[in-house]
Formats: sequence, C-alpha cells, structure tokens
Amino acid sequence: MSENFGLSAALATPFDVDGEITIPGVIEQAKHCLANGCKSVTLFGTTGEGASIGMQERKQVLAAMLAAGITPQQIVMGVLVDAAEDAAAQAGQALAQGVRNILLAPPSYFKNVSDDGLFKWFSAVFTMLGTHARDVIVYNIPSVTMVPLSISLVGRLRAAFPDVVVGVKDSSGDWPYTEELLKTHGDLIILIGDERHLARGVRLGGQGAISGMANLLPREVQAMAEKGIDDANVERFVGQLLNYPVIPSIKAILARLTENESWLAVRPPLVALNSQDSDTLFAAFGAQFRAKAA
Repeated sequence: MSENFGLSAALATPFDVDGEITIPGVIEQAKHCLANGCKSVTLFGTTGEGASIGMQERKQVLAAMLAAGITPQQIVMGVLVDAAEDAAAQAGQALAQGVRNILLAPPSYFKNVSDDGLFKWFSAVFTMLGTHARDVIVYNIPSVTMVPLSISLVGRLRAAFPDVVVGVKDSSGDWPYTEELLKTHGDLIILIGDERHLARGVRLGGQGAISGMANLLPREVQAMAEKGIDDANVERFVGQLLNYPVIPSIKAILARLTENESWLAVRPPLVALNSQDSDTLFAAFGAQFRAKAA
C-alpha cells in the first residue's frame, strides 16, 4: 500500500436484549470512529467478540455496513477460529466483498504447538483461499490465544506467501518482541496493539494500530498511531483498564459515553462488568477524556 495503515478501531459489537447484534449500533459506532480519525474499522476482532460471531451474522453485518456507505477499503475483518476450513470460509466471505485486510489469529485450542505446526495451519488456510488470498495481517495476541507467533515464523510465512502476508498486529505487550519485530520485519505493516507501546513503536517504523481504545478516544489514539506522539493519559488509563475484563470494560465506558445501556451487553461466555467496577473505571477514565469522547 502506498500510505501507512494508520488507525483502525477494533470495533466493539453491540447486542440487544436477546443477544442479537444490533446492526444500526454497529454502523453508528463505525461512522463515529471513521469521522474522528480512524482510517478503517476492524469488525469482529478481539474487542468485537469475533470468536463468538458466526458466518451468517458476519455476512449480514458486512452487507449492512456496505449498504450504509462504508467502503470496503474502510473495513478490516477479524478471523479468530481454530479449523483452517472455517478460517478460510470467514476470510473468503469478507475478501469477496473487497475488504481492506484480514486480521488472522492462529488456532488457539491446542497449546504448546510448534512453529512447524502453525506454519502448516496458516499454509492450509491460504491454500484453501487460493487466488482470493491477499492482504492478511497475522495476529499475535498470546495473552488470549496462548499461541505466540515467533519472529522466525513471521519470516517463514512472508517468504512462503509474499503476496498474501502483508503485516503483523502485535498485541503481545512485550516490548522487546515488538522492537525485534520492527527491526526484522519493518518492511511489513507492523501494527501495535498495546497502546502503551504504540507511539514508541510508530517512531521506530510501525504503521499504526488496530486499537480497542479507538472506540473511546479515536483522536488521541490517532495522534499516537499516525504521528508517534506520546500520550501519558492514554497509556496510564490502559494500565488501569487491564485490571478489569477488557471487553466488558470498554463496553461499559461506551454505555456511559453514549448514554445507551445496550452497550453493556456482551455475548457469553463473557459477562457484563458489575456496576461497582463500572463506576470505578469510569471515574478513572477522567474528566479530561469524557468531554472529548462524548
């Protein structure tokens, strides 16, 4: 791509009282993020509870987003499944609609797997996609998957699939790993998932972020993701947020900011943040953020 990736909001997914996706709410949140500094939105990543979203729902939401005037180049699709066949099906469905990128996590049910095994899994996905395979950002988030993507595995994948693997989203929170990834594979699109390391990573050549915090503070995170500007307030709050379940916490703050309690809903097996923790966390969010994010 000719320009840096920039900031993509790891879009939270709203649900109604029956647990169904509230499609107008998805569209509204996406348009808010795109109007406030995000170059794209990422559907059904970690923050979007993508591991709990099925094929038919994905198809419906993507179609509604496109019908609402959000362009394919403003959409990244998260794929967080274990079976290579399912990963290829979800990725292929989105690629057929022209989405910008696929954010592809490794399989996570089996633990302590080897680089050889992971290489074979990714290879199987790309082989099933065939000529449709393109613009894949592999997703390193071992705190969730318990399956780290080594620097050498990234090298093997890019060498074997140079027209498919275009980047890495690194949500490891491990700065030495991030630094080595930038040094070794800096010509790929390296996205920093931990906002505490974002500005520093961008100054070393990172191309931006797919960020859950962009749901709440898109302008602040944009400055970090595109200009490498440190923001101590954002970094401090991320540290506080990590003391709570992250996805319910982001949605609890969204509920307060939008005065829409439907944002509190999460899909099982997750549960909503309790009111005491919600009050504490929103107070920590700080008056300096509330006025900007509302």
